[in-house]
Amino acid sequence: MFSRRAVLAGLAAAALMPAVAFASDLPDLGGKTVVVVTENAYPPLQFVDPKTGKQIGWEYDAMDEIAKRLNFKVEYQNASWDAMIQAVSDNQYNIGMTGITIKEDRKEKVDFSDPYMRSQQFMLVRGDETRFTDAKSFGEFKDGLIAAQPGTSPFYTAVYEILDGNEQNPRIKLFETFGATVQALQAGDVDLVLTDSVAAKGYTDASGGKLKVVGGPLGTEDFGFIFPKGSDLVAPVNAAIASLKADGTLDTLNKKWFLDYKMGQ
Repeated sequence: MFSRRAVLAGLAAAALMPAVAFASDLPDLGGKTVVVVTENAYPPLQFVDPKTGKQIGWEYDAMDEIAKRLNFKVEYQNASWDAMIQAVSDNQYNIGMTGITIKEDRKEKVDFSDPYMRSQQFMLVRGDETRFTDAKSFGEFKDGLIAAQPGTSPFYTAVYEILDGNEQNPRIKLFETFGATVQALQAGDVDLVLTDSVAAKGYTDASGGKLKVVGGPLGTEDFGFIFPKGSDLVAPVNAAIASLKADGTLDTLNKKWFLDYKMGQ
């Protein structure tokens, strides 16, 4: 299983961003309302606390701090992953956040912020899994099934890095939400879920040993917020992200959500 040190090293994606802006240098958006959409299905980035029913997570904390520094009011709304990018592209929302990988094909529909986090994909399996130990042995395990959301990075990693390049491969079972893929894994309906280190740590910590990670990382992903094409929010948000890195706020959030917080407690 990946170590906490490895997680924090990966999350140092903030190092990709120029440390140029501090809060006092940031633009003032005049208290305008900005509608931010998320899926609430990607702990610990964003999810619903089972104890309180509140929407919480790394991305909520980061966005709330960005709003504070840029002087805008956040209105959070929810949408499914498969509808989110198109909905933001259609100007139904001002910003989308749900651990969205920055990809060239997605840039045709939406604008991305600078990366705020870097993560690698890992193989999430049941805690008692012994039939395979990495991507190669899973590919050779002909009865093994993978759960994925269509159109996501884990889906394409499953198709092109683990299986045979056939996007219709029956070994991939499609689900509408990431949470549903993990539920299917826990129920024994599938054998593998691919996810980045962020969500993998959240679910393994919450599982009490019922889930684990096997094998090594299968790729590197940079996460960014998304905006309608040409949005005038991109530059201010990028400046705010840089300021969060420069003053150590990103490091504080990483420690809070990836070291100190225990899912399910």
